Amino acid sequence: MTAVSDRISALTAGQGLAFGCDYNPEQWDRSVWPEDVRLMQQAGIGLVAVNIFGWSSINPAKDVWDFTALDEIIDLLHAAGIRVNLGTGTSSPPPWLTARHPEMLPVGIDGTTFHPGGRQGYCPSSPVFRAYADEVVARVAERYGAHPAVALWHVSNELGCHNTLCYCDTSAEAFRTWLRARYADDIAALNAAWGTTFWSQRYTDFDDIQPPRQALSLRNPGQVLDFHRFSSDEQLALYRAEARILRARTDIPVTTNFMVTAHIRTLDYWSWASEMDIIANDHYLDRRLGDPHAELSFAADLTRGLAGGEPWLLMETSTGAVNWQPYNLAKAPGELQRNIAAYVARGADAICFFQWRASTQGAEKYHSALVPHAGEDSDQWRSVVELGGLLERLGVVAGTRVVADTALLFSWESWWAAENEGRPSEGLSYLGQVHAAHAALADAGIVTDIVAPGADLAGYRLIVVPALHLITDADAARIAEAAAAGATVLVTFFSGIVDEQDRVRTGGYPGAFRDLLGIRSEEFAPLLPGETVTLTDGTTGLVWSERSHVTDAEVRASFVDGPAAGSPAVTRRRHGDGAAWYLATQPAREDYGRLMAEVAHSAGVALDVCSGAGADVEIVRRRGEQGSFLFVINHSDEDITVGISGHDLVTDGPTDGAVPAGAVRIIKEDA
Repeated sequence: MTAVSDRISALTAGQGLAFGCDYNPEQWDRSVWPEDVRLMQQAGIGLVAVNIFGWSSINPAKDVWDFTALDEIIDLLHAAGIRVNLGTGTSSPPPWLTARHPEMLPVGIDGTTFHPGGRQGYCPSSPVFRAYADEVVARVAERYGAHPAVALWHVSNELGCHNTLCYCDTSAEAFRTWLRARYADDIAALNAAWGTTFWSQRYTDFDDIQPPRQALSLRNPGQVLDFHRFSSDEQLALYRAEARILRARTDIPVTTNFMVTAHIRTLDYWSWASEMDIIANDHYLDRRLGDPHAELSFAADLTRGLAGGEPWLLMETSTGAVNWQPYNLAKAPGELQRNIAAYVARGADAICFFQWRASTQGAEKYHSALVPHAGEDSDQWRSVVELGGLLERLGVVAGTRVVADTALLFSWESWWAAENEGRPSEGLSYLGQVHAAHAALADAGIVTDIVAPGADLAGYRLIVVPALHLITDADAARIAEAAAAGATVLVTFFSGIVDEQDRVRTGGYPGAFRDLLGIRSEEFAPLLPGETVTLTDGTTGLVWSERSHVTDAEVRASFVDGPAAGSPAVTRRRHGDGAAWYLATQPAREDYGRLMAEVAHSAGVALDVCSGAGADVEIVRRRGEQGSFLFVINHSDEDITVGISGHDLVTDGPTDGAVPAGAVRIIKEDA
């Protein structure tokens, strides 16, 4: 077992996978608490997060502290053998604090002050907020750091979910301080990085710089990019401050819940990951997307990437509907089990839910919970008890790992830069291109690691680089070196265009990858919404085309029609012992999957024996000292059969390879 596996195992006292939830006992009368704990034991709950939003309960007024209720609930959980994931309580300041210090409230891009009434109502750079928060953390750590129930520290909650980008005067001063450090107090270096000769934006003093607030026209893209970097760092600084206090007083592992999900883009978690004792993530199905289950799989793979391939903790998900999407749909029969199986298949060793008991008041009263408003006599509660039994049987999987020989490169900085103002097409979404490439890999039966630019690529046979708009020369060189050493690289359009200062590389697109790919593009030719192009191999292209020619590559397909008719659309070039492919358009989904399978086959990627099951079937394998475990998740409405023998942990019996429509099979394979 690794150190991370040991830490997660400690959350369950060595009993396998952790099954947990957020619990907000302050919302309920004390008479309900014993009944809650009884039901937790019935469901198999072993890890409970408390004090996540507890600030106003334990510190109801300045210099007034009351831990009576929190003492009682922690002792009650401990007596029942339930471990505690203890929040520092700082996720939202109490009303008395913002009333005394309105200067700590966050300010929007247009100068609007955001008033109390929601959550995270503070400027992340506010020294007032930080001082008060530090006192809360210190008091919580001193009171509970030696309590035997506490197994994990939970810093704040979803840091930066609402307030990452603050444009107040305090943030402006903090931004200037950050810029002085980044550019070694050299204003000429900043001017060069931001290209301030454009539109007469040249600075002579750092004191003249403001955040990129709302302007009459397009804003300076270098300034916007640096403001994103600064804002992510400010949220990380909040985590570091709390973690420092906790670690000075206890040796309990410390983490916070990431939000690796399609609608949160403001935090560069690659720079956060090394600060966590356990990587934890919150994830919910996003029904606004065309394929929410594919996004779930991508987010789980990315979370595993942040964990360096180690197991990770799903800190929050839902049993059913959420409350914050335009249409909050209930989960279909069997969908909860399919979702949870996908998280575990892709590395989660702990499954926790928001929340334990559905609220009857407040903004989240229509968010599903383990105990619904209908109570115990409900299908939802029965499905929770059934899930608890499954997670108990899956304990043998804990500590195993997903092993992949394919890597997909992902970058939050590239996301920010690619979707900055003034881009070639609003139809080009960075995350959309990443999702399309990941889905094509999945459709081809390929499980992939997701890694940062600059990661060690040794051992990967296939490296996929979707729309990596911003990349340093050094990181681009590492990709070329991997190809020279024998890997196959697939680069898609809009990659390599700008350097880390968002400066376009001249000489022809795709910039940093031009020599590796043996192709030179002179002009982007994006497509209109709904417009498609046909390729000479009969496939269909979406979103993009470009006018280019090969310099040292084989043309595998060209554009038949559209604004780049006659130009290469798919190319391949030998590079050292490997190869480099280029995609100048986004293939339609079925075409993309077939192309990815072809590229993977040429790379020698080991396709799973079950890889032909279809796009609606997820197949992932985890391996370890305990053996090999095959997860088969059938999202389709048709029964399938896989040629695998072993013991099915879902039915707790031998498998005949049958996976009914909508079902999950988790098979401990015969040796």
